[in-house]
Amino acid sequence: MKKLNKRDLAATGIFTAFVAAATMIFSVYVPATKGYFNIGETMVYTTALLMGPWIGAFAGGFGSMLADLSLGYPYYAPGTLIIKAMEGFVVGYVFKKGIRSLSKLYKSIIIIAVALILGMIIWRIGTQYYVGGVEFSFGHSIIGYYSTTFFIPQLFWEALAIIICISIIIFGLFIDLDVSWIIISILLGGAVMIMGYYFYEYYLLGIGIAALVEVPINMGQVTIGLIVAIPLYKSILKILPNLKHV
Repeated sequence: MKKLNKRDLAATGIFTAFVAAATMIFSVYVPATKGYFNIGETMVYTTALLMGPWIGAFAGGFGSMLADLSLGYPYYAPGTLIIKAMEGFVVGYVFKKGIRSLSKLYKSIIIIAVALILGMIIWRIGTQYYVGGVEFSFGHSIIGYYSTTFFIPQLFWEALAIIICISIIIFGLFIDLDVSWIIISILLGGAVMIMGYYFYEYYLLGIGIAALVEVPINMGQVTIGLIVAIPLYKSILKILPNLKHV
């Protein structure tokens, strides 16, 4: 790990605040696990892509932990600190060490394979474990929450899987082929997050098989984070080309 300069320290603080804000701005309570869906991955991934693995790890871990404490989920905070830090590190590290020398053919094969695998995973887990009623809430522990319930049909997961699969293929092959390695980096980091929360909930929080309920929720966070982070990352680089660390 290289020594941080004043610019890096300032960026670390700023991106940590961004991760916390993105995590807190919108939440969906999950009764089965007493956890919540959020869009914090959008900034965890953007930070890791822009600033590299170490700042990505710090901002991802501490920013997400602060959000847990602020929103009233202290029992998730210790796990979040470690899991989101690992997620940010993996995304930043894999992206930094990406295989830039791959030919267009191999990159195309990778992006299609990743899109199909992700689509199948979303379809399989979503339709098998998370079809039915869900409680929706947003707000803050200080100002209060607004809650309601709605039904998630099987068609939702089927449509989501198809849309995500097609979107990744179109974007990767026809808009920016190099984005394939960014997608792989994010999916690997996302896999660390999904598995991390599953084991944390199953073994440390002791909620047992109910931990499976949050798997598709976390997959949704990864998917939204991927969709938002890639164009956001590229847009920021156009405005601030010297910001990139990797």
